[in-house]
Parts: sequence; C-alpha cells; structure tokens
Amino acid sequence: MDLLVRELGNWRTANRSGPAYHGLADAIRLLIVDGRVPVGARLPSERALADALRVSRTTVTAAYTQLRDDGYLNARRGARSTTALPVSPAAPAGPAPATANLAAATFAAPATVVARAFAEAAEQVSPYLNDIGIELLGVPPLRVAIAERYCARGLPTDPDEIMVTTGALHAINLILAAFTQPEDRVLVEQPTYHGALSAIANRGLRPVPVAMTADGWELDAVEAAVRQLAPDLAYLIPDNQNPTGMTLPEPGRRRLAHIISETRTRTIIDETITDMWLDEQVPPPFGTTMTQRRDLLLTVGSMSKSFWGGLRIGWIRAERSVLPTIAALRPAIDMGTAIVEQLAAARLLADEAEVLPERREILRARRALLLDLLAQHLPDWQPAPGKGGMSVWVRLPAPMSSAVSAAASRIGLEIPPGPRFGVDGTLERFIRVPYTLPEPKLVEAIELLARAWRSVTGMTGPEPAAVVV
Repeated sequence: MDLLVRELGNWRTANRSGPAYHGLADAIRLLIVDGRVPVGARLPSERALADALRVSRTTVTAAYTQLRDDGYLNARRGARSTTALPVSPAAPAGPAPATANLAAATFAAPATVVARAFAEAAEQVSPYLNDIGIELLGVPPLRVAIAERYCARGLPTDPDEIMVTTGALHAINLILAAFTQPEDRVLVEQPTYHGALSAIANRGLRPVPVAMTADGWELDAVEAAVRQLAPDLAYLIPDNQNPTGMTLPEPGRRRLAHIISETRTRTIIDETITDMWLDEQVPPPFGTTMTQRRDLLLTVGSMSKSFWGGLRIGWIRAERSVLPTIAALRPAIDMGTAIVEQLAAARLLADEAEVLPERREILRARRALLLDLLAQHLPDWQPAPGKGGMSVWVRLPAPMSSAVSAAASRIGLEIPPGPRFGVDGTLERFIRVPYTLPEPKLVEAIELLARAWRSVTGMTGPEPAAVVV
C-alpha cells in the first residue's frame, strides 16, 4: 500500500472542480493505464486506503465504485478488489481512443538507411549460423564499432570494455542486478528518466532524489546526499538530460567526477540521448574526466534515440575488471542480444555521419514548432531552457500536472504527468512535452493539450487558430 500511496502523489489536484472521489479514481486509473500498478494487483481495503490518504471512507468507496463501473476494478465477494483493464475500449467513462501520443520521446527511423543496414546484416549473418548464436558480450563487429566511437570522442576504449545489451533499459537492469541488493539506496536526479525509476523500484531499491534547479545540477546537494546517505549506486544523465534537455558543463563534470572518486560511489552514466544535441555539442564522454577509480563508472548507450527505437540495441562501457561480474549473472536474465540486429547496428554506426546531422535538423525544426505552439495555445506555460534532447520540461502556472494528464487521456491524448519523472509524488508543477511527432501530429497534440488544460482550469475562450505547417 505504501507504493500505491507514493505513486498517487498529489492526486487531489486531479479534479479540483469536482468531487474528490473523481480525482482519486482518475489517479488510480492512470496508474493502471501507465502500468505502474499491474493488472491483477490487489488494491488496499477501502478503510486502509482512506486512513493512508487521510480522506473519508466514503471518498474511497465512491472512487472504487467508479473504477469498477468503468472496468478498471474487479470485485469479488469477501476479497479485495483487483485491478483490470476494460474489456471494451469504448467504455463511456474510460479514456478516449488515443489520437495523439506525447508519452514517448522518440521518433521514426531513417527508413532507407535502416533498411539497407538490415539487408547487409542478413548477408553477413551466415558465419554465425554455424554456432549456437549466443553472444553474452556481443558480436565482435559491433563491439569494435562502439569502442571506435568512444575513441573518436576522446575516450580510449577497447572492444573488451563493451557489453552489448538489448537496449539501454536492459543495460540498466543488468547493472542493478549485478551491483545492488533490495533496500540499497540509488541516488538519482529529480526529475529523471522514468524507466530507470521503474527499474529501481522493481528491484526493491530506495531512490535518493536530488532536485535539479532551473539552471541544472546542484552539485552541493549531490555531494551532501552522497556523503550523508552513502548510496550504493548513482544513476545520472549528464548529456541532454531526460526530461530537462540540459547538459552538465565541463567544470561541473570535473567536480562530479571528483565526488564519485572520493566517495567511491559506483555510478551509471546514461548516454542514451548524447547524440541529440541541438544548440551546443555535448562535451567529451564523462569517462574522460575520471582520472581515478574508473572502475566505478558504468556508461550506458543506445541506438534507440539516435537511429530507431525498434532497434533494441544498447551497451555498457566499463573497465575490464567490471564486465565479468555482469556477464556472470546475465545467463540468469537473458542469453544475449539478437545477432542480426547487432550486425545492423554496426552498419548504422558506420553511417552515423550521414544520419545524425539530418536527425538533429528534424528535431530542431520540430522543437521550434512546439515552442511556437506552446506560446500560442498555452502562453502561461514556461519551457525549461534545455539545449538538446527530444522533449521540453515545462513549468505549469499551477500544480495540476496529474489533472492535465487525466483530462488529456479522456480526449484522446496520452501524456504522462510530471510526478512520473520523480520519486516522491512531487513535480506536479511540471510536465514533459516531446517534440518528436511529425508536424501535423504535433499540432494536433498541442491543441488537445490546450483543451485538456482549459477543462482543468475552467478557462473559457475562443479556440485558437490553427497553425499551418
């Protein structure tokens, strides 16, 4: 129940203009739809949840009743209700069929280049067919390509220091499995990548959030948290941080490296969005600043943002003394990454000079459109000054992020609330808005988002004029 209460966050903001039970029902429904509460999970009793949330039992009873009527709870006599999804997507009080999606900060592949890479990979796979096809560390061509990429960026790397994984989140999970135990502390930025937070929670770990400011990282707070709470691991995104789009400058990187080395804090550096710089090229890899205790650093990378989310290829870069620990436990989790995809990824890395500049240009154009749309439709919203990434982190005029997310879901727009990117149910004044959709879809999505905002705040007025793209 503690997990449910924490995930509910400031649910009272979700329906300020209506009864409290509507806000509670909306908040629980979003947790089910988002997958943060699994289908089939037992909810607390009405009395227990009412006591935990400090509301009347009548409020919880009414919320549970609405969820059952909408198909999100199954009730059995003498047993606690279990979560469910509606049998019919047309359930009247459930979310409208999604017409626009701002939940994922990723975009379509460069189709011609990716298709060519897969065609070449299919021709190159023949030698691997004579073996069992299990490569726990990854196929040599891809490990060489990744190592050469680090060398070109200023961090000398040998293929033996690379492990190929099935995406960046898989890499994070492997590291958590290798170096943490349930109840261990993991230091994280707040806000941060919600997938990493879910991975941390699923392993029974305790996240230690350090808030980012409007200017970026507060390294005094990071150092204080590390020294006072002694986290067993840290997870950080210093390049084009998700969701803020900020990059830690060189002086801050040097200080952070000193904190890691001096306190001996094993640290995951997530470079998944490193390639997606838009205004200023990111500094060299964080590992170049680690002059001591490089064994503490595990760098995670991925093909998903740079090339295509459907190419489930990621990697871990670590010292030779570290990777065997991860490799030893990997067979208990998976038996390696698909070989054809690895060969295609190696081909794509060879073509990155052809692909990445164009992808950045697409993102720059879509970011400019998004900022224009926000200025037109939602002028009181304040985007953070990130210089890269694939989304903007927006400050709302009031702490109503969950309310906006719920209202948007009802009219066909999927967008997660701010608390999804944090630890303790805060961040209700923020929401992440990706700019990865094609222009017509992005226009439609922001128009729906503005409708959701007006429905929550009770604002009235003429519909904004359409933006022509």
